[in-house]
Amino acid sequence: MDSTRRFGKYRVEREVLDEQRLEEVTQRKTHSDTHPSVTEWLKDSSRCTVPKLKRSVLSSFPVLYWLPKYSVWDYGMPDLISGISVGIIHLPQGMAYALLASLPPVFGLYTSLYPALIYFFFGTSRHISIGTFTVLSIMVGSVTERLAPDANFKMNGTNITTEIDITARDSYRVQVAAATTVLGGLIQVVLGLVKFGFVGTYLSEPLVRAYTTAAAAHAVVAQLKYVFGVSPTRFSGPLSLVYTLKDVCSLLPQTHLPTVVVSAVSMVFLIAAKELNSFLSPKLPVPVPVELITIVAVTLISNYAHLNRNYTISVVGEIPCGLSPPSVPDMSIFGEVIGDAFALAIVGYAISISLGKTFALKHGYKVDSNQELVALGLSNVVGGFFQCYSVCPSMSRSLVQETTGGKTQMAGVASALIVLVTILKLGPLFQELPKAVLAVIVFVNLKGMFKQYADVVTLWRRNKIDLVVWLVTWVSTLLLNLDLGLAASITFALLTVIFRTQMPTYSVLGNVPGTELYLDIETHREAKEIAGVTIFRSSATVYFANAELYLEALKEKSGLDISKMIIYKRRQEAKQKRRERTAERRAKRQAKRERRAQRAAKQQQQVFSVEEEAGWRDTCMDGNVTDNEEQVWTERENGTVFVIPTSPRAPDGHCRWEYLKGGDPDCTSVGWMSELLQDGDTTTLGSSSEDTLSRDLERVSLGSLGKWTWDIHSIILDLSTANFIDTVAIKAMKNIFQDFSEIDVDIYMAGCQASVVEQLELGDFFNESITKRQLFASVHDAVLYCLNHRGATSFPRCESSVVSMIR
Repeated sequence: MDSTRRFGKYRVEREVLDEQRLEEVTQRKTHSDTHPSVTEWLKDSSRCTVPKLKRSVLSSFPVLYWLPKYSVWDYGMPDLISGISVGIIHLPQGMAYALLASLPPVFGLYTSLYPALIYFFFGTSRHISIGTFTVLSIMVGSVTERLAPDANFKMNGTNITTEIDITARDSYRVQVAAATTVLGGLIQVVLGLVKFGFVGTYLSEPLVRAYTTAAAAHAVVAQLKYVFGVSPTRFSGPLSLVYTLKDVCSLLPQTHLPTVVVSAVSMVFLIAAKELNSFLSPKLPVPVPVELITIVAVTLISNYAHLNRNYTISVVGEIPCGLSPPSVPDMSIFGEVIGDAFALAIVGYAISISLGKTFALKHGYKVDSNQELVALGLSNVVGGFFQCYSVCPSMSRSLVQETTGGKTQMAGVASALIVLVTILKLGPLFQELPKAVLAVIVFVNLKGMFKQYADVVTLWRRNKIDLVVWLVTWVSTLLLNLDLGLAASITFALLTVIFRTQMPTYSVLGNVPGTELYLDIETHREAKEIAGVTIFRSSATVYFANAELYLEALKEKSGLDISKMIIYKRRQEAKQKRRERTAERRAKRQAKRERRAQRAAKQQQQVFSVEEEAGWRDTCMDGNVTDNEEQVWTERENGTVFVIPTSPRAPDGHCRWEYLKGGDPDCTSVGWMSELLQDGDTTTLGSSSEDTLSRDLERVSLGSLGKWTWDIHSIILDLSTANFIDTVAIKAMKNIFQDFSEIDVDIYMAGCQASVVEQLELGDFFNESITKRQLFASVHDAVLYCLNHRGATSFPRCESSVVSMIR
């Protein structure tokens, strides 16, 4: 089967469409038709109808949409099994992650209860498990330790030692965590109500993965004191990780051996059990709750062996039985934690929406990004009133909820009930649980985050800029702590976007023979540049940050230095006027001599040399220029030859300028021009006789410089990549039109989107000299117009086949 039958062909015949004709053909609507006025928008927004009210209520309370359709027979049992499995995981993770937040373990259980119930009513994802999460726990811990350090709660001991008032310290830390959580939740709710759900998109996947990887390092360092049984000094702020690690290393000689033994045994058992669990997972209907088994077994051993009393192993301590009443957080703390609250809000939402969209895509439903912000924010606000700290979905728990058959948010309710029963009845049973075991649980659950270091190798192969973002995020988060590290990472990521749009790829396009396609001539061998036409394209939108660079790249790619050429043109026009005046005076003197001396001989033709400081070389025959003669001079700059014919003149009486690009070194005729343009050469074309000048001019006008040499009379700006254009770019475009018109090069624009054309209209881009006739629907339309309008008689002979093909 040949390629024609395999790929198909199509043929289109239509007129060449510029923007004005396109609007006439398509009956384009006006701006007022497509954009209602502010008054109309306010009226429409305030108008209340039954369908609109119904949509508003269902979007605000998604539970009202799916709960009436809930099928107990289809979804009840899978949701129950999934909820119990997730609830069992909530127990060890809640207590362990509370230590990361520097809070008593029971507050981790509270955090696993209330937010999950709130999300049930307002969330749109069916599979994510709201509760404690490693990264947010560490971020909360950095806030609580900064505002409530141990140094603020010291009291004198009996043996001239300093002791810490742990009860007062923990009480104040709970207030700090609750206030930060409420403020972060309020930020999320406000962002959701004003439809700012897209803010999470500024956290790219490499940034989030690097951030969580660095957060895992913070988590490891934070738990070392529990694993080794030492008491390092608490640090906060930049380089706190380095200082803490250094202090822990200095205290290693004081390691508490019984604690290390408990940690080592627990870690070996957990790792082995988890690996076995992963190996048998295809055959198991429900994952084995190895964390719960571990804490139950170690608690029993600790209780009967009296590890705390006999070996001074630190344990969880008193866990109050029952729920604590709600309380209003201390709002005086808001001013000190607003930056941390905003960071918690953004990171929590980014993790939530990424997980939610992953499961939604897999199971074929939609997650509303703005409603997710509201749901997560309300979960934090309400949870903060019940002494919870910031929450977001956990990857491990969400995967368990999805793989065990969870169908809806009812699985979250079932898991919350498991946590509720534990808080009400089973909490005191875990009072003898060693804290080292909870630290080990954190360690083991961080294995997935540590695997993300493989991203360095992957990104090195795929995208170097993403790799730089990953490394900068990782380093800044490690050194500057989690809050400042996040701010620095987002700032750097945005700078990379600005840099890439400010330094885009600029290219000159050529035609693919036999098609209407135009591709970069530097990357496509078969793309041929059109005679007399330069097609210029930027890979990015032209806006204030790259408008000047766009103009510079256009000069470089076209080979035309506008500023120099305008100066040269004006000098030559002034010289031409001086020559004309000189010739007129000489003619008058000659007429007088003829009348006085009756002399009939004609004056010989003379050659005018060019000013050396301008770098031009021209030829003129004694100031007497006939209708068939031309003046030619060349300029070495950028390999460009500048030609000004004096005839035929344009209707306005001015001559047309044309410019020749440097020739192909393989062409045989280049030798003639290279000799002409040798450094320091002052040869003037046709200096010997009129016949010589005519022959030289014929060489130039026929394009005998080779395959890639022709007159540049038109430049087409391909703006198909632009999705907007600002006032600075509009001014830059105006300058391009004006500057190139000075040197008689026509400028056209092609492929402008309707929104760009509309912005050009609003920016007063069009006037008497720049009209919509210079905008074309496509590059091909613009090329055909250029060739028919100005290029029909100026094609090089060696390119005639290409010209006929595209026409």
